[in-house]
Amino acid sequence: MTITVLLFASYADAVGRSEIELDVETGTTVRHVIDRVRAMGDAKRLPAAPMVAVNEEYATRDHELREGDEVALIPPVAGG
Repeated sequence: MTITVLLFASYADAVGRSEIELDVETGTTVRHVIDRVRAMGDAKRLPAAPMVAVNEEYATRDHELREGDEVALIPPVAGG
């Protein structure tokens, strides 16, 4: 099945793209997707446990993905 991973700010810079299409097996979890993204480009500097949203709702690392899901890896936000 195919899912879309959205990357923002420093995460997009580390991977060199803001959007990735991934082919994954049924039963794949958010944790597996994070591991795959961290293996790309200079993405090893991404935290092992970034904030994640699936289809615009926050999700845990154990969230099981479905065909067509959109996974957003959200970097920390600072400022005032």
